Amino acid sequence: MMFDQALKGHPGWLDLPGTTSRELSVARWHADADGGDSVLLDACTGPTLDVGCGPGRLVAALLARRVRALGVDVSPEAIRRTTERGGIAIRRDVFDLLPGEGRWQHVLLADGNIGIGGDPAALLRRVRNLLRPSGTVVVEVEPPGAGLTTGQARVRTEDTRGQWFPWAWSDAESLTTDGFFLLWQAERAGRWFACWERL
Repeated sequence: MMFDQALKGHPGWLDLPGTTSRELSVARWHADADGGDSVLLDACTGPTLDVGCGPGRLVAALLARRVRALGVDVSPEAIRRTTERGGIAIRRDVFDLLPGEGRWQHVLLADGNIGIGGDPAALLRRVRNLLRPSGTVVVEVEPPGAGLTTGQARVRTEDTRGQWFPWAWSDAESLTTDGFFLLWQAERAGRWFACWERL
């Protein structure tokens, strides 16, 4: 899978033509939830779905807070790593049928996962169907003014180059959020977050 080498702890970069390559936050993914993650964790007080959960730091942290949480990822390595740290995760594409459709109180899109599928508007429409009325989606976004960038990306490590896949980066202002109401935006430890409530 495209992110598996990074999920195994190897340094990696995300290439998207026309932009500067970005180093993947491998160390943060594998560490325990940190200060920046507190924004995400504090926003989740009930059943939470972590889309693109990676090695499960947020799922494990929520469970430690006694918040029901489920990770979803297409990578078998992500599922293995999440369960090894005591989390619960299933291998599934977010656009496939998921447990608890329409009943989740919160959905997390951390670590740039608003880019999944390369179409943030389509991803947020899907997330809206996963949430209960008045449920929230908490998204890690680009800094204000960064705009929306879409295209074909690939994961690159020191030894390999992965296949191209659709991806996107966006600030909060550039997202199409029909059916949602913006509750807040916040910055913590150099990372930006926004939270929308389902109408």
